[in-house]
Amino acid sequence: MEFIDLKTQQSRIRESIDRRLAAVLDHGRYILGPEVSELEAALCQFVDCQQTIGVSSGTDSLLIALMALDIGPGDEVITVPYTWISTAEVIALTGATPVFIDIQPDTWNMDPSLLKAAITEKTKAIMPVGIYGQTSDMAAINRIAEEAGGIPVIEDAAQSFGATHHGARSGGLGTIGSTSFFPSKPLGGYGDGGAIFVNDEALAEKMRWIHLHGQSGKNHHPILGLNGRLDSMQAAVVLAKLEIFEEEIELRKQVGDYYSELLAGAGIVTPFVAEGNTSVYAQYTLLSDEREKMQERLKASEIPSVSYYAVPLHLQPVFSGLGYRKGDFPVTERIADQGLSLPMSPYVTRSDQEKIAEVILTCTS
Repeated sequence: MEFIDLKTQQSRIRESIDRRLAAVLDHGRYILGPEVSELEAALCQFVDCQQTIGVSSGTDSLLIALMALDIGPGDEVITVPYTWISTAEVIALTGATPVFIDIQPDTWNMDPSLLKAAITEKTKAIMPVGIYGQTSDMAAINRIAEEAGGIPVIEDAAQSFGATHHGARSGGLGTIGSTSFFPSKPLGGYGDGGAIFVNDEALAEKMRWIHLHGQSGKNHHPILGLNGRLDSMQAAVVLAKLEIFEEEIELRKQVGDYYSELLAGAGIVTPFVAEGNTSVYAQYTLLSDEREKMQERLKASEIPSVSYYAVPLHLQPVFSGLGYRKGDFPVTERIADQGLSLPMSPYVTRSDQEKIAEVILTCTS
């Protein structure tokens, strides 16, 4: 059993992938070829934003966003400790300081009720994360950011891309939106890639400069940048996947709903989708005090599972200098101790889900 079934998806779109990749090989524009601009236009329409910039990875999309906002030493960026390290890593790479606040006990995303108290005169951005497939409470976060003087909000939508928040698409909910095309993501390529979404023309132009070594025109580099371009081949793959993405979002919901139905009332905490939100179930993650037992029994049945973010960011050695200690973020630490992600993709069969649920339920009976 696959943890993420990319083979079934590929079989559905193989003809489109082959055709698009062949076109890249024929025209030979492997960097910034026409597929990149075609994908950017398609994603603008999908997200309903003015500008999309294809970039080399989800990590680079966040870094470019911070650089475009001139964030650096002496600045603070508020984020959460329950996420992949990229979110805080890019803050530190600019020389700024990551400031963590805890997550909500139900959605496992940034807790807006803790945000206002964390804002200082050094706060230059807020970076919420759409963990496991649904967005943070972006309406509340944006309101607090605006009341605090218009602090930019960078939406890390690597896992929530395709989801909605009060009818608006993830990626288009903040000052700048970011996503990843890592293969395991809801909309992924066959390598690294990502995209940035923005409605501010000046910011978009600056981010385009940054992703091309700070270049505004041939042989003219007014600012520092990086090699952050999206390859034409990755753009071609994502374009092929985008053709069926809407259908896959619905299939993901069906898989997630069926898991929750099978596991209901078993002493297991299943994913909660907040009012006004939809989820793309980037992962299907449950909480249980019996996590280790579940993993062992699933493994014995040849069923893969993953404990994501088992060591949250505030307890990672690289961030020890920030001064956080165990117990500082109790909700994060509880979720990190209990979270277990099950096989998830649009193509998980009901029979496989029933087999998985049967094994899990033996641990709670």
